[in-house]
Amino acid sequence: MKLLLITAIEEFETEVINILKHSGVKTFSYQSVKGYKNNGSDIDRWFSTEHLSVDSLLFTVFAEDGFVDEIYKKIEILNSEQENFSHVHMASLPLEKSM
Repeated sequence: MKLLLITAIEEFETEVINILKHSGVKTFSYQSVKGYKNNGSDIDRWFSTEHLSVDSLLFTVFAEDGFVDEIYKKIEILNSEQENFSHVHMASLPLEKSM
């Protein structure tokens, strides 16, 4: 089992939800967050503008290990099809089994 953290601008809400629903994910939640990028940030395509906050979403996903690669590939495809400067980002963390 892995914990996935996915960030996206609000415009990608429907696309990310569809990716999760069609990738075998059984449980996820999301919330609104404000994204901000400082001057000189070397993180490309994280948030599109400097000095302005961006309405974004943070998805918290619990996924079986076998589904993570599929989710990542679908997010890569979504990003490659976008003309928008901001992309969807994903990080995954392994979860230890509780004793």
